[in-house]
Amino acid sequence: MTTDNFLLSGQLTETGHRLVQRVYYEDTDFSGLVYHARYLHFLERGRTDYLRCLGCEQSDLLAADEEGLVFVVHRMEIDFKLPARMDDILTIQTATEKASGAKMVLNQEIRRGDTLLIAAKVVIAVINRHGRPRRLPETIAEKFLRSAK
Repeated sequence: MTTDNFLLSGQLTETGHRLVQRVYYEDTDFSGLVYHARYLHFLERGRTDYLRCLGCEQSDLLAADEEGLVFVVHRMEIDFKLPARMDDILTIQTATEKASGAKMVLNQEIRRGDTLLIAAKVVIAVINRHGRPRRLPETIAEKFLRSAK
């Protein structure tokens, strides 16, 4: 991974992953506040780049063997604390709570500076390319759990 790609993908921290994003006009509604569904985009970017920083490219996981490995959101709980506005600089933090069996649990936050805007708990199901549950390979589970310490 090049340095430029690493910067674009955020960085691993002592507790997980950190990604910085700017709020653009396209993220807001008529009031100038971030439209509620756009927070899902920010959270998805955080999870995707967390994987990338751990050395897990999703396209490679799908092509790794004949079963393939895919991560899908099974459940998500979101607490909308405060709104973000156009031009805000947001930090998306992602941390592993659990990574075993056929699921992972990730805790995510979106902050503006020190101010918590969004708190989310995301349950990720691990499936094969045919949509059937698949165990998370131990090597990948270890990467998630190691980053959480």
